[in-house]
Amino acid sequence: MRIAKWQGLGNDYLIVEAGALPRPLTPESISVLCDRHVGLGSDGILLVDRASGAVPGAVLRMRVFNPDGGEPEMCGNGIRMFARYAAAAGLVSEREFVVETLAGAIRPELRSDGTVRVDMGVARFASESIDTTALGCAGKECEIVDSTLGAGGRTYRFTFVDVGNPHCVIQVDDPADFDVAGVGAVIERLPVFPHRVNVEFVRVEADGSVRMRVWERGVGETQACGTGATAVGAACVRLGLTRSPVTVHLLGGDLIVEVGPEGGPGEGRRVYMTGPAEEVFVAELSRDFLTRLGWA
Repeated sequence: MRIAKWQGLGNDYLIVEAGALPRPLTPESISVLCDRHVGLGSDGILLVDRASGAVPGAVLRMRVFNPDGGEPEMCGNGIRMFARYAAAAGLVSEREFVVETLAGAIRPELRSDGTVRVDMGVARFASESIDTTALGCAGKECEIVDSTLGAGGRTYRFTFVDVGNPHCVIQVDDPADFDVAGVGAVIERLPVFPHRVNVEFVRVEADGSVRMRVWERGVGETQACGTGATAVGAACVRLGLTRSPVTVHLLGGDLIVEVGPEGGPGEGRRVYMTGPAEEVFVAELSRDFLTRLGWA
């Protein structure tokens, strides 16, 4: 069995086509595959599958699995890797196409310089992924912008952004020396976030760019997060801290986030993300390893 590994700004994923799997993925097999000591090592798995028909115009379906077996709605870095993999494998012929995800239709555009520009849909500041009543706001349409949140005995100012998956964007003095693991792990599982949450710790620089570190739910701190950078760009533009397009500095490198104008009340803003993705290797799994996975 062959499996590919790709990376985007240091965020790495294993990519496998559903038809190549001898058995369905399980939390146990996902954990072994992603383990950096006894497996191939990655931040998760991208499963390439046929479109189900639920999303009009979709030519492929992308499923994302975290190392703990959880299945998030979307992955911004992952969709760039997925798009380039699909083109390299001959699964698509157009430079722009529609991919079905749990977050709905996502449209990547392959560029000649090796980057991928992705229409990430609409960034919303209200959704069912946050319990607004716990924050003193009744109704699912309540936007949570520059609000307060208590965690670990401290209070943080945050903005909630849903870009197909939920994000909690927090301004800090310096992300470089912030306790991302300690605070992020607590906030991820606060009851106010019924589906858990990704947490970004950010600082707006003098030139209008934004520096961030991210704690991803079900993964931990990663080198980069495409949906996180998208949420950060949308939040900082909404707060008036910077202008679009926004250069977002992550540990693994930079992403460019374009934020469209605000629609009507509760409509959010359309966002686009551009960044790189590259193949690392293609591996052939040994029979011993397949046996350990229960696939031989």
